[in-house]
Amino acid sequence: MKIKAGVAGTGSMGRNHARVYSLLEGAELTAIYDQDIERAKAVADEFGGVAVSSLEELAANAQAISVAVPTVAHREVGTKLMELGCDVLMEKPIANTLEDATALIEKSHELNRILQVGHIERFNPVMRELEKRLTEPKFIEAHRLSPFPNRSMDIGVVLDVMIHDLEIILHLVKSPVVSIDAVGVNVLTHREDIANARIRFENGCVANVTASRISPERMRKLRVFQGDCYLSLDYQGQSGEMYWKEGMEIKKGEVEIEKDEPLKLELDAFVGCVARGETPAVTGQHGAAALDVALEITNKIAAGI
Repeated sequence: MKIKAGVAGTGSMGRNHARVYSLLEGAELTAIYDQDIERAKAVADEFGGVAVSSLEELAANAQAISVAVPTVAHREVGTKLMELGCDVLMEKPIANTLEDATALIEKSHELNRILQVGHIERFNPVMRELEKRLTEPKFIEAHRLSPFPNRSMDIGVVLDVMIHDLEIILHLVKSPVVSIDAVGVNVLTHREDIANARIRFENGCVANVTASRISPERMRKLRVFQGDCYLSLDYQGQSGEMYWKEGMEIKKGEVEIEKDEPLKLELDAFVGCVARGETPAVTGQHGAAALDVALEITNKIAAGI
């Protein structure tokens, strides 16, 4: 039996979720909600399902729902949908405050509802190869650059873009953060549009993370160094290279990656968790941990702007 899927919010991300749900074998796109009913109708006309005018109608027509509304409304919308009996995939960041994130997590536990957070890079095929080869990261360097997106104006580049890499780094390092240095500049908005953070972990690993939403080029790369090898992965191109020591030489090899669309893999995993009642790969706790680090970085940046 197919899982009935719905989408709350029909911006660029919500529209993408609707598109993918309409393609998944295990899902049936049944309902689209937006405060602007005409936008909801346009998405429903394009990908299927019915446009609805309230969260109550959305919950009555779907059991697995992607929430892609503005971040400030995540707690309100997510809480309401879980109370109405739905499982939720909350687009990143999970919320705009730790208080809201905690409330969402507690509500999911109280009602025994699935709460997955949309950290899409966890489902990028390059991650599978990285996890296979990574044993003890010593230094991580991440770059995520893009032109100005004209969306997510309610948050800065750290919560909009850098948080992807922060969640991945926390997942890989698995050690408490001991210190953070950060700098950022606001150029086109009143929040930071370019930022850099240096994060030190209790186990000695150091991560240097750069994010920009005012770059003329697009780049999504991660480099991980450990004692016996160095991996360079391109999230955007879904390609990778591995370097290792052999005697007194450094050898290079291509990392074979089976390419696929990360959003499709993410939503397919969410639908599978709903169907089987399983815990998602990226839980509310994972989302909250990434948010915690991101907020510390934005606070340090704000103090300097």
